[in-house]
Amino acid sequence: MFKINENYQKLPGSYLFSTIAKKVTAYTQANPDKDLIRLGIGDVTQPLAPAVIEAMHKAVDEMGKAETFHGYAPDLGYEFLRNAIAEHDYKCRGCDISPDEIFVSDGAKSDSANIQEIFGPDNRIAVCDPVYPVYVDSNVMSGRTGVYDAKSETWSDVIYMPCTMENGFVPEFPKEAPDMIYLCLPNNPTGTTIPNAQLQGWVDYANKVGAVIIYDGAYEAYISEADVAHSIYECEGAKSCAIELKSYSKNAGFTGVRLGYTVVPKELKCNDVSLHGMWARRHGTKFNGAPYIVQRAGEATYSPEGKAQLKEQVAYYMKNAATIKNGLQDAGYTAFGGVNAPYIWLKTPDHMSSWDFFDYLLEKANVVGTPGSGFGPSGEGYFRLTAFGSFENTLAALERIKKL
Repeated sequence: MFKINENYQKLPGSYLFSTIAKKVTAYTQANPDKDLIRLGIGDVTQPLAPAVIEAMHKAVDEMGKAETFHGYAPDLGYEFLRNAIAEHDYKCRGCDISPDEIFVSDGAKSDSANIQEIFGPDNRIAVCDPVYPVYVDSNVMSGRTGVYDAKSETWSDVIYMPCTMENGFVPEFPKEAPDMIYLCLPNNPTGTTIPNAQLQGWVDYANKVGAVIIYDGAYEAYISEADVAHSIYECEGAKSCAIELKSYSKNAGFTGVRLGYTVVPKELKCNDVSLHGMWARRHGTKFNGAPYIVQRAGEATYSPEGKAQLKEQVAYYMKNAATIKNGLQDAGYTAFGGVNAPYIWLKTPDHMSSWDFFDYLLEKANVVGTPGSGFGPSGEGYFRLTAFGSFENTLAALERIKKL
C-alpha cells in the first residue's frame, strides 16, 4: 500500500493566510452588508506599469507569429532578462554577479520553499522570530524541524532568533551554530532592516561557522535609507556563503503575473560540491521556466520608463505606509516599520492576543490585518498591516481604527 509523507501531518493547522481567508469569508457570508478594508495579505492593488503592459502586448503579438513564437524557456531563464538583472540589480551596485548565476523563476515564495531541497535533512535551520511562515513550513515538510510543541509554538530542531521590541526587531547571532540561516531584509513582517556593517557581520559569521544564508530580498525596492544594502552581495565574502532570492511581486506589482529569480554563486560550495550545479539540476528537472511574455515584462522594469514608473508606485505604497504608521501613533498605538518596507508592525492594545485583536478589528472596524503570532511565537501581542491598499482605503481604515 502507498505511504504518505508523514511530515505533512506535523504541520499545525493550515497556512496562515489560508486561515485568515477562511475567517474573512465566514464573516463576509454572515455579514454581507459590511464593507471590508483588507490590509492583511501583502497583495498589491495598483495596475501594472505602462512600460510593462506595452512589453507584454508586444510579446503576445510575437507569440502569434511562427517566426517569433517561443516555446519552453531556457533552464536559467532568457538571456535578455538575466543580462538585465545582472547589470541593473548587481553590477551597478558593485556586485560581481554574472548572468549564468541567476535562475529565473515564478516568484520568491516558490524559491524560498524549494531551495531547501538541495540541503541534507540533518541541517539545523535558524530563523528570525517572527518570520515569513514558508521558511519553517517548507522545512517541516522535509522532516528537518523535529517535534512541534503546541504550547510554545516552536519546533525542537529549529533555532529561533527572537526579534522583539527590546532588540529593535533585529536578530542576534544564535548561541548554537546553525547550518542554514534565513534572513529577510527588509523584514516581513516587522518592516525593519539593518545597516551595511551589521549585514557584513552576518556574512562573516556564516563563513566562520560554515553556514549558508538564504537571503530574501523581496522588499529591497522599498529601502529609503542610505546605509542599507540592496543585496547581500554588497558584503565582502557573501558569494561563498549566501543564496539570494528576489521577486517582482512587490517592486513591480507582479503578484498575479508571477516572476522572480534566485542567485546561486559558483563560489558557493559544500566541500567540493557546487550548490550552483545542484540548483541548476533541480531547476532544470522540476521547472519549465517562466513564460516568455512574463520575462519580457520583467525586462521592461529595467528600462528608463519602467524604472521611473515603478519608482512612482513604490512611492505611492510608502506614502500609505507613512500614513498608517503616523495615524496609528497619533491614535496612541505603538507602531514600527514603514520606513524601508511596506509593512507596519504594531503592538496590540490592552494586552490583547494577536488573534483576539484580529477578530476585534474585523468585527468592530471591518478592517483585515494579520495576527503577529502567525509569524512565530515572538509575534504574539503584535499585528501587521500592509501599505498595499489604495490611499483612499488606507485613510478610511485609519479613521475606523481611531474610532475604536
